Amino acid sequence: MTKRAHTEVAVIGGGIIGGAIAYYAAKAGMEVTVIERGELASGTSSRCDGNILAIDKDPGFDSQMSLKSQQLVAELSRELEHPFEYRAPGSILVCESEEEMRAAEEWVRRQQEAGLPFRMLDRADIRQESPYFADDLLGGLECATDSTVNPYLLTYALFAGAQKRGAQVRLRSEVTAVTREAAGGFRIETSQGELTAKQVVNAAGVWAPQIGRMLGVEIPIKPRKGHLIVASRQAPVGLRKVMEFGYLITKFGGKRQVDEETERYGVALVFEPTESQNFLIGSSRQFVGFDTKVDLRVVRCMARRMLRFYPRLADFTLIRTYAGLRPWTVDHLPIVSRVEEVPGFFIAAGHEGDGISLAAVTGKLMAELLQGREETIIPTAPLRHDRFTRRGGT
Repeated sequence: MTKRAHTEVAVIGGGIIGGAIAYYAAKAGMEVTVIERGELASGTSSRCDGNILAIDKDPGFDSQMSLKSQQLVAELSRELEHPFEYRAPGSILVCESEEEMRAAEEWVRRQQEAGLPFRMLDRADIRQESPYFADDLLGGLECATDSTVNPYLLTYALFAGAQKRGAQVRLRSEVTAVTREAAGGFRIETSQGELTAKQVVNAAGVWAPQIGRMLGVEIPIKPRKGHLIVASRQAPVGLRKVMEFGYLITKFGGKRQVDEETERYGVALVFEPTESQNFLIGSSRQFVGFDTKVDLRVVRCMARRMLRFYPRLADFTLIRTYAGLRPWTVDHLPIVSRVEEVPGFFIAAGHEGDGISLAAVTGKLMAELLQGREETIIPTAPLRHDRFTRRGGT
């Protein structure tokens, strides 16, 4: 296929967000070209778990947005040609103290009021969930709609679907400059040549601020590092995603009753069984710039935290570890928005650890914004780029 010299929509970024935007925009009949400096899914999308979660989202807009994305992913599992290991077993949070149980009850009440399928779990429910859990866990909570995917496969399935509908993808093409032309539209210079576009979507994740600065736009996103452990299952430890209730506290910046190292590295239990019969262990949260080297101190801390909840897994076999960068915003919501001061320029970034969860709804919403629709799949105000300056900066 001959490379287009001009495109209606240029999407910068070949991760799962860029793939979802390309798919929904091409499906809507738009001419789309994706520009990626490396290979597809070579950044954050290849260094994460595959959860489509509402259980860890703030009750209200945040959790409703996640629920809408879950519904779209279920549709994608039927409409995309390539399977991506979609399963919807629900997920649970487990509590290790009476204080956490009280907080969990309040969390469930607020989520139920927002219309989500949450319920409390008692000690017997937890024991039934997995015989490997620690005996002293008091209970937890469940969200029945939570699902899981293989993020690699979903990214590739989205791009395959987009290309089938006419989208083009330019790989190994690093964007070196984006300029607004006097007559409208944009000129994009890359390491593999130039392209002009009527509209540009910045879906570059943790690198979105660099693209924004090319047009004089400040984007308040910081990289937040997270580690994952891949381990093998010698026995069926559990069938679905498990997190500790303290994960919510680390996500939103609260304080827990844990040791100093666990607090410093933002470590909280995440356990995720995969379709390949392995399991993922997380998680950690650190602000260390763009450093993606594995820190074995953090890995050991994560393993210790896992054994607090699964003490019978002390002899698990570690396959590999890796670390990725999550695009963080101060209010933990992504930026999915037009940029008012640069007509035709859009941002779809800042999802932190929710890029897989929110990819589908982000892609659908961005396609609607590109078409200039007034009615959108979710409200746009909470995701606007100018929300940071409206409230006095970051």
